[in-house]
Amino acid sequence: MLRRSLKNNLIPCYDFLKSLLFENEKVITALGRSQRALLSNGTKTMVQNIALLREVGAPPSTISFLVTRSPSVAFSKPSKFVKAVQDVKEMGFDPSKVAFVQAILVVLSIKKPTWEYKFEIFRRWGWSKEDTHLAFRRFPNFMLLSDEKITKVMNFVVNKLGRPSTDILMNPVVLNLSLEKRIIPRCSVVQILLAKNLIKSDLSLATFLLPNEKFFLEKFVIKFRDNVPQLLSVYQTKMDLLDVEIQSKKVCGTELF
Repeated sequence: MLRRSLKNNLIPCYDFLKSLLFENEKVITALGRSQRALLSNGTKTMVQNIALLREVGAPPSTISFLVTRSPSVAFSKPSKFVKAVQDVKEMGFDPSKVAFVQAILVVLSIKKPTWEYKFEIFRRWGWSKEDTHLAFRRFPNFMLLSDEKITKVMNFVVNKLGRPSTDILMNPVVLNLSLEKRIIPRCSVVQILLAKNLIKSDLSLATFLLPNEKFFLEKFVIKFRDNVPQLLSVYQTKMDLLDVEIQSKKVCGTELF
């Protein structure tokens, strides 16, 4: 950094980032996440890419999100950036939404062979290529998840819970949740409530997996503590489904699966 020109490189870079992000804290965050901003003449490149985003209708808040979250994307070669923007627009993303720049980030991060391999992984779970594209539009970052992460969650939902893989297609953000800390504990509670006929059997995964902790506890644990006193214990100990089966026989007098 000390070898860069203060007048010709460092100050222009800072000034441009400040014009996009407004706050010094965000500028510092962006610089910390991409030293290319200071160690190379990347400001000119970023100016072109940001101009393109403005041209297609991306608002300042969306541009700020991209530069702060993943500044390296803003410093991508203009030719690659233009292609990514075109691809994302063709997929149906709205430039005014944050998902638009999230999709650009994913497109620039994954090489074509990896895309094809991801399609194959989801095909094994019954998704068509169109299904995977649909899930991508709903939650672009799911394509960045590891193969192991995807397989573990899919296996649990489909083979342990007995739900169709399309349940995840409707809410692909579920793949991003922690299996051990969120999915298994909450599904354990829900399975016991289902066995007691205390909740509807057609609840979507999003209904109980996506809400915050306070909402889940109020709606699915505290609400039924008189009917099933063991619910809080089941949830807090984060039992797996095998344990829940054993416990549910004591609580409900029936098997869950």
